[in-house]
Amino acid sequence: RRAILAALLLAGTAAQAAPPQAAQPSGSWRDDHPGQLHDIKAADLPKPYATRSATNGPAVITPPGDRLPTAPPGFAVTRFAELPDGPRAMAVAPNGDVFVAETAGGDIRLLRAEPGASKASLNTVYASDLDEPFGIAFYPPGPNPEWVYVANTNSVVRFPYRNGDTAAHGLPRTIVPVLAQSGGGHSTRDIRFSPDGKRMFVSIGSGSNVAEEMPRLRGAALERWVRSHALGAAWGDEEGRAAVLVFDPDGGGRRAFATGIRNCVGMAIQPKSGDLWCATNERDGLGDNLVPDYLTRVRDGGFYGWPWYYLGDHEDPRQVGARPDLAGKATVPDVLIQSHSAPLGVTFYRHEGDAAFPDSYDGDAFVTLHGSWNRARRTGYKVIRVPMKDGRATGAYEDFLTGFVIDDSKVFGRPVGVTEARDGSLLVSDDGNGVIYRVAPDAKRAQR
Repeated sequence: RRAILAALLLAGTAAQAAPPQAAQPSGSWRDDHPGQLHDIKAADLPKPYATRSATNGPAVITPPGDRLPTAPPGFAVTRFAELPDGPRAMAVAPNGDVFVAETAGGDIRLLRAEPGASKASLNTVYASDLDEPFGIAFYPPGPNPEWVYVANTNSVVRFPYRNGDTAAHGLPRTIVPVLAQSGGGHSTRDIRFSPDGKRMFVSIGSGSNVAEEMPRLRGAALERWVRSHALGAAWGDEEGRAAVLVFDPDGGGRRAFATGIRNCVGMAIQPKSGDLWCATNERDGLGDNLVPDYLTRVRDGGFYGWPWYYLGDHEDPRQVGARPDLAGKATVPDVLIQSHSAPLGVTFYRHEGDAAFPDSYDGDAFVTLHGSWNRARRTGYKVIRVPMKDGRATGAYEDFLTGFVIDDSKVFGRPVGVTEARDGSLLVSDDGNGVIYRVAPDAKRAQR
């Protein structure tokens, strides 16, 4: 059956490998459709304030009729589960159970589907009374984890776990009691473990747009800070934020793994290389096409610019002259995404199971774009595919799942989490209407 599906899909996806239209540097939802290629270059960016900063949030409505998002030819989209409290980040246990963070309600929900089913048959609360939970990870890596870790907004906790558990055993055990000394700003925290299980990564977003209220350090005070902190580490209320931290699995050994990442909402480990990647929301207020969001491999000790620089050596006009010592030291991200698209979730496709995608998807990344509010021409509100070649991003990306936007003012979905189910299908959470969508090869087409 899988061989038949793969053969039928190859023809349906050939257009994606060589799309007839040229890549576009930017645009709006009206340009989006599966297979549309985007290739944004730092050299082509406009100057700050080339356009006014917009305030253009969407009205989220109920999907009209039976409307579903649009996938490439050869794929079918179904509603896997409906979670009215707003599903966000997701993680799949080794036995196939899907764990979902309902951040606003403080719950972790568990979904289970029968083999080959397109809809979850078990929908239950695994743990409750958490503090804005988001990231979920199983430890140790491998087929028999003993713990499920949850990243709250300001702590990391864990529950004892065995494959098949449908409810937490007792109260959570605190592993990291405090992630940041300041509150407010970006509240989501993702969590991942290195493949060898020796390192625990936690992402912490900034408390502000561009550290507008952070006092400037000069002279000896700045020199003392630089000597005792990671490259590009911020201070004041931003201390320990806009960063990816790394810990031992028991919560010890805390240090900055990478800095200057304004809001790494979603993290993923690339299976073949073991590298950590971030889907990042960049800053607002500089115009429609600044600053591009991005997906990037995160380097140990890397500095990614925030708040003083963006995309390498571009100095933010609101921080002019504040850190000349950092000029030329910011790492340029691997894949630039349309500004203000708000990437949240990321996963690398492993190409496993009876509902696996064609071979051409193996190793590629999928990223959810929650959608813009700071752009006059609405963008985002879709899932994109990021092609990988020999484990490296090409720099371009293409639309994969689109159609969430109704018109210039209304949308029916805002993608957040993305993960590969045990059967190889792709699951996408939408916190706008409380739906988890399943994308899989079109079984009806294979039966013809």
